[in-house]
Amino acid sequence: MSEISWFAFENNDLDFPIYRKNPHVPKWGWIVLFIALVIGFIFQMGSSIYSAILACAIPLIPLLYFLKWDYKAIFQKPKLSEIGLAVALFIGYMVYALLIASVLDGVGITGGDLIDSATVTVMSLPPLIFSLMGEELIKFIPFMFFMRLAYKYSNKRKLSVILSMLIVMVFFASLHAFDLNTFMFALVVQGLGSIFEFFGYIKTKNILISYITHLCTDVFIFSLAIMGAA
Repeated sequence: MSEISWFAFENNDLDFPIYRKNPHVPKWGWIVLFIALVIGFIFQMGSSIYSAILACAIPLIPLLYFLKWDYKAIFQKPKLSEIGLAVALFIGYMVYALLIASVLDGVGITGGDLIDSATVTVMSLPPLIFSLMGEELIKFIPFMFFMRLAYKYSNKRKLSVILSMLIVMVFFASLHAFDLNTFMFALVVQGLGSIFEFFGYIKTKNILISYITHLCTDVFIFSLAIMGAA
């Protein structure tokens, strides 16, 4: 692959799976993956650790199947520097979210209550371990799908990454929206804000890095809600 096709910040010892038929996912395979995503998302609505495990496992198992069980295509043991990167991206996202939310609130755009503080307890934290990996897969599978399509017709890797990422950002924002007002909030805060998690994944090709960033974010927010309710 030409060196110019890589972003300067990427670890180019690893590449994204699937988009160059590495490995090939057939059309019926994408149907299976998207059905699994929908079912997994339904289980995301639950609050028990069992529903959280299913929300993760249901999309993960078919994904690994189409990766020919090569889990290293998406998961690697994180290096200490990569864990540091994930934590730094969490901090960056929190600063971004607070600043942007303040600006949006000033012009009357709000996001509503994304979590009900009255129902959040310490027992709400363990399910996050599994449900947030499920959320990462909800982003990753469409990201690979749209990247595969874009690369197939453009043969341009960077363009494919950017287009796919933007589509998934809008899609991810829609999952956090209840009406037009909250969609605008979610688009800027959760949607565009997921650039921090995307950066972690694109740089390392390791879903565990974006997952750690996401986990730090939600554990922090849930912990604040728990302490506020105490």
